[in-house]
Amino acid sequence: MHEYIRSSLAALPASRIREVANAGLGRPDVLAFWFGESDEVTPAEVREAAAASLARGETFYAHNLGLPEVREALARYISALHAPVGPERIAVTSAGVSALMVAAQLLLAAGDEVVAVVPVWPNITAQPEILGARVKRVSLHPRQGAWKLDLQELLDAITPATRALLVNAPNNPTGWTLSRAEQQAILDHCRRTGTWIVADEVYERLWWGDGSAAGRAAPSFVDIAEAEDRLVVTQSFSKSFLMTGWRLGWLVLPSDVGGRALAATGKLLEFNSSCAPVFVQRGALQALAMADEFVPGLVARLKAGRDTLLEGLQALPGIEVAPPPGGLYAFFRVEGQEDSLAFAKRLVAEHGLGLAPGSAFGAEGEGWLRWCFASKDLERLRLGVQRLARALRL
Repeated sequence: MHEYIRSSLAALPASRIREVANAGLGRPDVLAFWFGESDEVTPAEVREAAAASLARGETFYAHNLGLPEVREALARYISALHAPVGPERIAVTSAGVSALMVAAQLLLAAGDEVVAVVPVWPNITAQPEILGARVKRVSLHPRQGAWKLDLQELLDAITPATRALLVNAPNNPTGWTLSRAEQQAILDHCRRTGTWIVADEVYERLWWGDGSAAGRAAPSFVDIAEAEDRLVVTQSFSKSFLMTGWRLGWLVLPSDVGGRALAATGKLLEFNSSCAPVFVQRGALQALAMADEFVPGLVARLKAGRDTLLEGLQALPGIEVAPPPGGLYAFFRVEGQEDSLAFAKRLVAEHGLGLAPGSAFGAEGEGWLRWCFASKDLERLRLGVQRLARALRL
């Protein structure tokens, strides 16, 4: 008899972040820092644009690839930050995670080899496994709390047998970010091996630089790649525009002969979600229009949250943490706490503090905890540190 569901799906681990969160949901006393989202609502102008779209009755299907005006606005937005990109290389998706899944479906088949830089948000490595691909994990290495890439180790792992490299930078959960020199070395190597690069750059605007000078965005493969290179970049409105619940993302695709990548992506979008809702895209259009005035203020508020949290954590003995150059998270470990899931559950149950266990991001993150510092209320972060201190009996 056939199996009830595919055995590979049954073997996929459930989200350990959700496992911890479920233990604390419904408790008003819990300070929740487990999910990767701000405590700020979406800007009023964005919400109003979506509401106006609904009031106009825009409740019908749209083009698979997204509204033409949204793709054009995204092309302008990307080109202002990076190298020029035309709307013919852009596809709008129903969420950034959908962009990642469509990219996987576009490139991967059962048995393909994939290299992934880890620890990383678990969806990035689970999606290839759902499709039957084999994931080879190359870990970042913690040094004094900061995570570093052994570039040669990564390049050695990518061979002509490697179909795709998956890299998320700035990284969730560590904040690690690729340097321009590392990106160039990776691109050059993947050109030689014929390997696709799938770059998840959703945190590119949430970046404070390498300690010297921060630009408007973290280094992107778009800056250095040729239009025909085997590169797919996945993006999302969730983080930089406070639109996590809106579920809208996009893909930057190669400009191959005949537009094969774009045409294939359109097919996949039809079979996955048909199209992104029009009213959501109207909200996104407004977000893009106000990006220059809105995003810098958000980044400044996030830096205040980051610095407030780090000040508190670094004052506690036995904690290893370093300032993340990008992202939304402090990734830290507590001396003597090797089971991050059990520790995170105890923090919720006994101290009302909700953090994500490092093991949720793979075995490489075991012993670590992720704390989302995207809180406009800095006192809330300080109170969280006080609860952690009590948990450690300090």
